[in-house]
Formats: sequence, structure tokens, C-alpha cells
Amino acid sequence: MGYSRNTFQLAKQKIYERRLNAEHTADRRREIVFAKVPRLAEIEKEISSLNIKTARIVIGGGDVVEEMKKLRDRNLYLQGEFKELLAKNGYSENVLEPKYVCQKCNDSGYYETDDERTVMCSCLKNMLITCACEELNRTAPLSLSTFESFDIDLYDKKKDERLGISPYFMMSKIFEYCKKYADNFTPMSENILMKGNTGLGKTHLSLAIANEVIKKGYGVIYVSAPTLLSRLEKNYFSNNVDDNMDEMLTSCDLLIIDDIGTEFRTLFSSSQLYNICNTRMLLGKPMIVNTNLTAEQMSKNYTDRFVSRIFGNAKKLDFLGEDIRVSKNL
Repeated sequence: MGYSRNTFQLAKQKIYERRLNAEHTADRRREIVFAKVPRLAEIEKEISSLNIKTARIVIGGGDVVEEMKKLRDRNLYLQGEFKELLAKNGYSENVLEPKYVCQKCNDSGYYETDDERTVMCSCLKNMLITCACEELNRTAPLSLSTFESFDIDLYDKKKDERLGISPYFMMSKIFEYCKKYADNFTPMSENILMKGNTGLGKTHLSLAIANEVIKKGYGVIYVSAPTLLSRLEKNYFSNNVDDNMDEMLTSCDLLIIDDIGTEFRTLFSSSQLYNICNTRMLLGKPMIVNTNLTAEQMSKNYTDRFVSRIFGNAKKLDFLGEDIRVSKNL
């Protein structure tokens, strides 16, 4: 499947803006350098005129060899003087050249291979994934879900008789773990399984992690299980070529799947969830999975291999307490 036209155009525009910015910066730098050393502008102008003369000699004929030698010698002399003046005034040889972000394609998005093929550069591929992730995350309440806005005092400090600890104590531990996870995140970080009843802060903390990870420049996808599987099913059965969900889900640095267990379960949805999780785990790419289901309920609703993959390869965070959204509205 390919990227949508809007995503492709947006990615190309961002790469083009990088190139334009590098060239505009180089132009401004040229003005400053030439203002400081006017002779450099004179040399550049003369070299340009020599190139025109060379072209005229080739077209006009006559004693081409002798004239070409004179022009070449003069050109080499001027280039040497140009370099000496730059060095004398504390500039590097390439000070006037644009400083592109990508040295492979010079921020064009494409480059020529040794066998003279034009191929898409990795910088444009990465920008496509970034733009696609941004599009997918547009409806996620990222700005509202931060560690600063997470109120740990909403959790009951009374001990749970069965567990011997209070929800406040447990959630304090989970809160600190999530902050540390976000602070130390890398594309090889461990997986997290957040489970517990509705309204205990699973979505909030996973999005708080997403906020911090995005600030570090990593690509994050947050999506609810129902939305994810609805889109995958639509793409699969309609042969949609305008959406590259598969690549996004496996290539992003962090994938967050919220509300597993609330989707309409079919053989297709179960196999898709397993394939996504399994592929990312094989690639060593981290996920955060949230569910309201208990381990027993997961076993009843999903295949053994899926449950084994999720429970056996993730840090399990058990959210305790009563729905804190009720406390917020009191």
C-alpha cells in the first residue's frame, strides 16, 4: 500500500523547505562574507565571466587550445586566491555552500545510485512516516494528557485488604515508572502492558509517555484498538492503496494500542492484532498496550499465542482503585 497523496505532498514539502532554508541561509552567509571581503565578490564575478568566454571560444573556433589554456590558468589562479582569502579571514573552504540536513540527497528527497537509478532517499521515507504518524495522532488528546496534569492524589490511600497495599501506593509506583520510561526511552525500550478497570489513568499515562517521547524526536502512533482494527479491515477488504498503515505500525518508534478488548472481535481482528504485536517484538520495537481485561478474560477472548506474546514480553502495570474520573467531577 502507498501513502495518501496529502501525506506524500506534505512530506515532500517539508523536505523542500529544509532545502530552501539551507540555500537561503547560504545566501545570507554569502552576503556577510562578501561584505567583509569585497575582493571575493570580484573574483567570483571574474570566474563567471571566464566561463562565458570559454563557451564563446568553443563556439567561435580559432586558436582554441591556446586560448583555453590561458583561461584555465587564470581560472585556477583565481580559485587559489579565493581559497587563500577565505582562510586568511577565518572561513572554511565550503563556507559559502548550503549546509543540507541530508548529505546523501542534499534535501531533495531523491538521489542517484551507482547504476544511475533515481531512488527515494531515507530522509524522505522517514518524513513520510513522521507525517503519517502526525495524521494518525491528530485526534489523540496529547496536549491534555501530561505527567504534570496527572493527579496522584485522586487515588485512595486506604489499603486494599486483598493486596495489602493502597491504590495510592501502587499508582505512585506506576507513575514514577512511566516517567522514568519516558525520560530514558529509546527505540529498543521494553514493552508495557497496562491493565485495570476503566477510568484509572491508563490512557492518560500512556499519552503522557507519548508526549515526552515525541519531544525527543521519536515517531509515536497512538490509536485505540477499535479504530485501528476498523481501518485495517477497511483497507484490507477494499484494497485501499491510499493508506500505509502496515508500514507505519511496524516502523514507528513507539506504538500505543489503547482499549484492547473493546473492539469487535473476529478472526481477522485477532490475527491482525497478533501480527502487529509479533512483528514489532521480532523487530525489537516497543509497544504500550492498554486493556480493561484481566488475564483470565484475555485468555478467553484471544488465542493462547497472542496472550503469551503480550503477557510474556511486557512489563505489566496493574492499575488499582476506583474510577478517578468520578472523583474529578465531585
